[in-house]
Amino acid sequence: MQTGSPNTLAEVDRHVCLLVNPSAGGGRAGRAAPAVERALTARGLSVRRQSTRDLEHGREIALDATSRGEAVVVLSGDGLIGAVADALRSVEGALIGVLPGGRGNDFARVLGIPLDPVAACEVIATGERKALDLGEVDGRAFVGIASVGFDSEANRIANEAPGWLGGLVYAYGALRALIAWRPATFRIEVDGEQVSFTGYSVAAANSKAYGGGMYAAPEAELDDGLLDVPYMEDVSKLRFLTRILPKVFKGTHTTESCIHLLRGREVRISADRPFEMYADGDPIGTLPVHVKALAGAINVLVPASKTDD
Repeated sequence: MQTGSPNTLAEVDRHVCLLVNPSAGGGRAGRAAPAVERALTARGLSVRRQSTRDLEHGREIALDATSRGEAVVVLSGDGLIGAVADALRSVEGALIGVLPGGRGNDFARVLGIPLDPVAACEVIATGERKALDLGEVDGRAFVGIASVGFDSEANRIANEAPGWLGGLVYAYGALRALIAWRPATFRIEVDGEQVSFTGYSVAAANSKAYGGGMYAAPEAELDDGLLDVPYMEDVSKLRFLTRILPKVFKGTHTTESCIHLLRGREVRISADRPFEMYADGDPIGTLPVHVKALAGAINVLVPASKTDD
C-alpha cells in the first residue's frame, strides 16, 4: 500500500472491506450486498465482504480492515457508520466509504451520496477523501445528531416499530411519543454560556439531519469544528403537530419563536428527570452528558467536487 493521504481511492491500491449489517433497513442492506459487491468490483475495486453481528463486531472488523490497508466501506444505516467512525477516529490513514442501507440514511443524504446503494458505489470509486468532524458524548463518537428529550423518546419508539414501516418509523415514533409527552426542564451550557428552559428537546448537531430527512439543524456543517445546539421551548401539542413537525422536513421550523439555537465546541446537558440521549439512531448516553466536537476526526469518501468546463 502507498503511504500518505491521497485525495481519492483511485490513488491507492484499490482494496476495500465491504462491511454489511445484514439486518439494517429491515434487511435492505443484506439484500443489496451482492449487487453492491458486483458494482464495486466492476469499478475496478478489490472487495472483501464482511457481515456484522452487532455494532461491536463491526468495530472489530473495521479496525482489522484498516490494519490490512483497506478502506472500510459501510453498507448499513447511520448506527454502524457512527460506530465505525468512533473506532477509526484515532487510526492514522483510516478511510471510510458510505453506502446507504438503513431506514434513515441521513449521513449519506447530507453528504450528497445517492440513496440507492448501487448508484452510490460510484462515490466509492471516484469520490474525494474529506476530513469531517464527529461529535462525542462522554467518550463515544457519533456522525449525525445527538438529541435528548422528546426526540430521544421518539427514537426509542421508532426503534421498536415494525420493520415494514420503513422510513416512516420516525414519523410514527414522533406521533406516538407526542401522545404521552410532558414538558421537561433542561439546563444547557455551551462553551460556558448557560441556558435553562422548559420544553421538548435539546440536540447537539454535528450534521444537519436525522430521522430519515428531518433537518433539525439546517445550518450545521460537518467540517466547521462546531456543534449546532437547537432547543425547543414548550408549545401546545397541536402547534407542534400542525406547524413545527411538518416544517422540520425542510428545515424551516427554525423561524418559529419556540426554536432557539446555540453553537459551540462543548455542550453540557442535564434535565429535571431521567433521559437517555440518542445519536445515529441508538442510545449513546444518559443525562447529564458532556458533548464535544471533534474537528476533522475522520476521513470519508464524498462525491467529487464539480469543476467548470
